Amino acid sequence: MNSTLSLNRPVLNFTLNSFRNPKFIEAKQFKLQFPSHLIASLKLRCLGNVNSRTGVRVPQQLLDDSGESSRILSRRIRVSSNDAQFSSLPNKGGAESSSFTEFITSERVKVVAMLALALALCNADRVVMSVAIVPLSLAHGWSRSFSGIVQSSFLWGYLISPIAGGTLVDYYGGKVVMACGVALWSVATFLTPWAAENSLLALLFARAMLGVAEGVALPCMNNMVARWFPPTERARAVGIAMAGFQLGNAIGLTLSPILMSQGGIFGPFVIFGLCGFLWVLVWLSATSSTPDQSPQISKYELDYIMNKRQKSNAVVNKPKTKMIPPFRRLLSKMPTWSLIVANSMHSWGFFVILSWMPIYFNSVHHVDLRQAAWFSAVPWSMMALTGYFAGLWSDTLIRNGTSITLTRKIMQSIGFFGPAIALIGLTAAKSPSTASAWLSLAVGLKAFSHSGFLVNLQEIAPHYSGVLHGLSNTAGTFSAILGTVGAGFFVELVGSFQGFLLLTSLLYILAALFYNIFSTGESVNFDETVS
Repeated sequence: MNSTLSLNRPVLNFTLNSFRNPKFIEAKQFKLQFPSHLIASLKLRCLGNVNSRTGVRVPQQLLDDSGESSRILSRRIRVSSNDAQFSSLPNKGGAESSSFTEFITSERVKVVAMLALALALCNADRVVMSVAIVPLSLAHGWSRSFSGIVQSSFLWGYLISPIAGGTLVDYYGGKVVMACGVALWSVATFLTPWAAENSLLALLFARAMLGVAEGVALPCMNNMVARWFPPTERARAVGIAMAGFQLGNAIGLTLSPILMSQGGIFGPFVIFGLCGFLWVLVWLSATSSTPDQSPQISKYELDYIMNKRQKSNAVVNKPKTKMIPPFRRLLSKMPTWSLIVANSMHSWGFFVILSWMPIYFNSVHHVDLRQAAWFSAVPWSMMALTGYFAGLWSDTLIRNGTSITLTRKIMQSIGFFGPAIALIGLTAAKSPSTASAWLSLAVGLKAFSHSGFLVNLQEIAPHYSGVLHGLSNTAGTFSAILGTVGAGFFVELVGSFQGFLLLTSLLYILAALFYNIFSTGESVNFDETVS
């Protein structure tokens, strides 16, 4: 028996949601009477042809019970922007995947791009003093030891702010705290020339305030990434943000001499400070703390983020974090200590390479210090590049079924065992070019740890990622001070840079083993009572 079709009146427009409801055939606009299996065919046929936000012409062909086919009609389907934003339509009740085109044009990538710019400014403002310290020392007659004090004054402030900053981030959100941090460190950078000309105490205070303000940068980055990105994209997002962080080193080291030659010693401080003020204005006007607060985000992207986060037990509709976090409970769990150890070793290697490698090339390979900027910029550029690809690979592993725990351990193993081997190769290098290649390899592989412990902070403590990052960052700052100062004493006592590099290599191996034993990619319950 042939199926029948009756139309009460013409159908001009209907939304995509009509198709999702099997009862759409009972709508007031029209009545359709045909077997149920044809309804499914109609729905699949219609959904498969919707590929435009403005509407497409959809030819629909229905088969009757005897197999005869008849062209019924070709009608214009109009899909509103609230129903579909991209060509990949959700299935099984929600958005399941995100194409590369959708990813790079999404609101969440705009957020992480702004974070990358902030972290680039963060490091550029930090390293500009490494270049300016030479003419400042000559102009003011500072000794080498006092120049070291000026350089280290940044770490004084950086030591105390990450825990407090992380607590503020968890309570107030990343948008507000990041804006305050960038504004404060831009003021400190902008006023550094005035401070240096008027008072040594004012200069030390300005540098310390720079450290205080920059201590909130990484906790804010982690907070924003945890809220804007689903687990299958977080490593990639951190890779983009940390690429800006590493490029900040290269930008600061290479642009500072140019700006000084054009605008005097204090040219870079003024330019970088003004860039920070501009960034704050754009950040406050163009971003939101969470996706559901964003007026620019599409319905598709919001649904995609929220569905993915719900499936991973992320921070969704959680109660407001307590102002005073449970420090005792945080420190009672071994996964917390795996992150603290990893961050400490990461900071040790980072600051040792940043502070001592130019001197290493000068004393061991007799490279002119005028080439130090080039030798410094190449490894950090390599780190920025490999960091993104590490994040991309990490997200791909998780999407393909690899557990989050195993993925983080793979990334962290490459990020620590890789530099350990490369530093051993560096000690055996006989030429500056070979040494530079080994150093670039060490720093490049080090970036894989950004897809290890750095993303892991969001996963084990989604409610306390900011303060946990602050705790591990404070431990990392202690480690950075110990490594930077200890390298000088070690070389004086032993008389060998190679020996200290071998020690650093051993510490990398031990830290990697500790992380692999005690880390996890699952959420840890930090709200249970400690017995």
